[in-house]
Amino acid sequence: MSSAGDRRKVTAGAGRRHGGETVKGFVHKVSSPQPSQNDSQEREIQAFLTDEDQLYTYDDLTKVNPVTPTTVLKCLEARYSLKVFYTHAGCTLVALNPFQPIPDLYSQDVMKEYHCSPQPQEFKPHIFIVAEEAYRNVQGQVEPVNQSLVVSGESGAGKTWTSRCLMKYYATVASSSSVVKSQDTVERIERRVLDSNPIMEAFGNACTLRNNNSSRFGKYIQLQLDRCQLLVGASVQTYLLEKTRVACQLANERNFHIFYQMMKGATDEQRKEWKMPRGQHFSWLPNSEKTIEEDCFHETLKAMGHLGINAERQKQIFRILAGILQLGNVNFTSLSDESQPCDLEEQSKDFLQKTAELLCVPAEELQTCLNVRTLKAGKQSVLKPCSQSECSMRKDCLAKVIYAQLFEWLVTFINNSICADKSMWCNFIGVLDVYGFECFQINNLEQLCINYANEKLQQHFVAHYLRAQQDEYVSEGLQWAFVKYQDNQSCLDLIEGIPVSVFSLLNEESRLNRASDAKTFRVRLEKELNNNGNISWDKFSKVPHFTVAHYAGKVCYQIQGMVEKNKDPVPPELINLLQKSDNVLLHQLFTDKETENPTTKGLSKVTVVSKFKNSLESLMKILHSTTPHYTRCIKPNSECKPLTFKMEEVIMQLEACGIVETIRISAAGFPIRILFQSFIQRYGLIGKYSKFKAERSWVDLEADSDILRQEVEKLLSVVLADSSHLPHSEKYNSWVHCGRTKVFLTQSMLDWLEDQRKKVLSQCAFTIQCCWLRYQRRRRHARRQSATLIQAAVRSWLVRKQVQRWNRAAAVIQNTWRKWRALLKSLAEAELDDAKDLVEEDIPALNPVIRERGSIQLSTIQEPVTVRGWPMGLALASAPSITMSLTATGFQKMMSVMASLNLPSRRGEYKVETNQYKQGLASIRAQPKGSVKLHYQRSPLLYADRQPDLKSDVTGFNEILLEKTL
Repeated sequence: MSSAGDRRKVTAGAGRRHGGETVKGFVHKVSSPQPSQNDSQEREIQAFLTDEDQLYTYDDLTKVNPVTPTTVLKCLEARYSLKVFYTHAGCTLVALNPFQPIPDLYSQDVMKEYHCSPQPQEFKPHIFIVAEEAYRNVQGQVEPVNQSLVVSGESGAGKTWTSRCLMKYYATVASSSSVVKSQDTVERIERRVLDSNPIMEAFGNACTLRNNNSSRFGKYIQLQLDRCQLLVGASVQTYLLEKTRVACQLANERNFHIFYQMMKGATDEQRKEWKMPRGQHFSWLPNSEKTIEEDCFHETLKAMGHLGINAERQKQIFRILAGILQLGNVNFTSLSDESQPCDLEEQSKDFLQKTAELLCVPAEELQTCLNVRTLKAGKQSVLKPCSQSECSMRKDCLAKVIYAQLFEWLVTFINNSICADKSMWCNFIGVLDVYGFECFQINNLEQLCINYANEKLQQHFVAHYLRAQQDEYVSEGLQWAFVKYQDNQSCLDLIEGIPVSVFSLLNEESRLNRASDAKTFRVRLEKELNNNGNISWDKFSKVPHFTVAHYAGKVCYQIQGMVEKNKDPVPPELINLLQKSDNVLLHQLFTDKETENPTTKGLSKVTVVSKFKNSLESLMKILHSTTPHYTRCIKPNSECKPLTFKMEEVIMQLEACGIVETIRISAAGFPIRILFQSFIQRYGLIGKYSKFKAERSWVDLEADSDILRQEVEKLLSVVLADSSHLPHSEKYNSWVHCGRTKVFLTQSMLDWLEDQRKKVLSQCAFTIQCCWLRYQRRRRHARRQSATLIQAAVRSWLVRKQVQRWNRAAAVIQNTWRKWRALLKSLAEAELDDAKDLVEEDIPALNPVIRERGSIQLSTIQEPVTVRGWPMGLALASAPSITMSLTATGFQKMMSVMASLNLPSRRGEYKVETNQYKQGLASIRAQPKGSVKLHYQRSPLLYADRQPDLKSDVTGFNEILLEKTL
């Protein structure tokens, strides 16, 4: 099983030599040192550094040849000058702090680019590569296990920013999914996880001499993933908050960010509520005129709201913080009479009153708890006035215990807000962000614990990689020449060793019921630990101290006050007072969970270093159970100037972290180690589908290691048979080695195996797709044929139904039409004037002359047809009625009709006009077998064209009758 940090892009055969060492085949030997080796190495270094223009191209320091501190440093300097801040160093990533914003270096597009890439190692080195490797390891590239991202480095090296980028990356890529989620879930996953950062940094970070945003506590954030590797929650574990900073700040340093945010971002209404008028000075807020990027009160309030801290709870929190600030201005006067309690300074009375009002406790009881202590003598309690120094100590203790409990409550609230149920997640990715190695002019118990934590992390790196890997080479049968490295185990033994160590002596001194003496404790340390070479003393110094040689350098610790801080006493009077507070949150802090049991005595009392050591041990257990990824943050200069590279400071950090040794081991060894069972299970399909595949029977993965080794060797011989760019023996020896229980691979070999596996899977997927598509097409064709038959049947049925409806409708229309036509015909026949009507009518006598001229014999009609005409019959009521009887034969017939009716023809249309007065014809009624009659007054068609225009054509029903007549 490979460590996640080992998955780095290493070209085949690159970086195989370092400082005279040659690694080839199964045997890794180092030739005996020769006098000329130093000169030879110097020549190699000079030859390598000659081409300075190409030094920036070494994005992986395992490619540097030779690997020395000088060559590594020069490559980092060349890359840093070109604003390239990330470089691979074997299993670790080196990150140089630019001390300035870099646009688009951490944008959403860059995240998607690394996340969606098949091989992110081929991209430029970036913190997102480490994040993506850990994420893909959880997805099961070899075996799904929990991951840990260890971000280490000195204070100001950029650890907090790196951790912030890692959390933002996972909140972006692990929350994006095609699965439809509710808006509440999206908000809980993405926004709440990210919003925990500004709150934790506001309450736990401060501006120090070495860093404007220095973490004054350690935190391990577990990003919880479900079976689909989607982010469903997170949890935060904190370690050793530097609560002494609330009441004591070094020169040119500041208190926690949240106090300055309140001072600079509060509104007038909030200032009135917190009793903090503008211009008021607080003794616990030094350097308040300095403005930094973290002084953003609005962002903290916004994050609180997103996490579910309502407005009322926020008021309670800020009233407590304002009360702490007012408490810092309270000072006591010294009295000559020790039997009387110290009195308040005149200007401190108002501050005490404001403190009591903000903390919602009685002012008199608060003053009594600060200047009078209670001593128990058996069952009786004795009140004893406190000295001025004791009053100051109790005041500081009150502020520290309140702030520590408030910080712990915030962490618990954040966990309750963002942590998912255990049934919802199965794996996690841990991000460790701890305080960096510190060395100030005055170092006390806090710096000792911080540097002890860094020693533990360095030992974890040494044990996991530098020592464990080389020991494993030997145990698995590889002949390996050990690469020397700095082992800090002796320093850890000095600090935490059993039976005698600095912590054990400090706890023993703290548990004694007596006042501590710094000089006496120093003498005891010198007597008990004199044999350890990592501790020393300056005998000429008047200040009691001891010096510890850490992996990152020597640090001098001041003994004065160390024992009292380790005791961390909390007077029971203060706890009882805070439990009576009317502030709901403050009352809850000290009622639900006791901070200290005042009745504990003797050896059962828990000290600060004991508590911190136990919490750190639990963290190391978690780290050992996960696959670690190392990111080494380097501080290019101590002044935090942008793009300033000081080689002497960087080389000290590289040597302290063991970067050079890490590069040598990574370049010379096999960073990837996979068990036989896992190797066969993952890469066995390559041999099965290879063109050089051999006969291979079923393999029992629980079989003996010798049988599994034979199967692995057969598989490797088949897998490597079709690779022709290197000789087979060289490939097999330099790329891969079969140990006793594991297969050792280089990164190049692992990449090649992964590529072959992807090709096989692609071929199998293509075959499956072809079969599936063929099946789908056949099924689709059968369905299409069936659908065609069904559609044809349905269409024919629909056509038949429609034709039947048409026939029925046509029959109804025809029947109705016939009825209507018969009705009209009967009406016409009943109203038309026929020959019989003419006989019966009383026809007035006509002028003989007119009668003689108007009678014409029609040759085509057997009997004479009587024609009656009226000029302007209905239009001119007074016009005389003229009746003409025309009789004619042959040509005379047509001429008479034309002369009488004047029927000119044009384009098939007829215009009817009379030959008298050119008046229009009102209507023509005709009977097909009877006479042609021109009748106006008795016509049934009085409503049709009674007065046609002279120029209008005869249309409609009149035209039809006229055609039938002619």
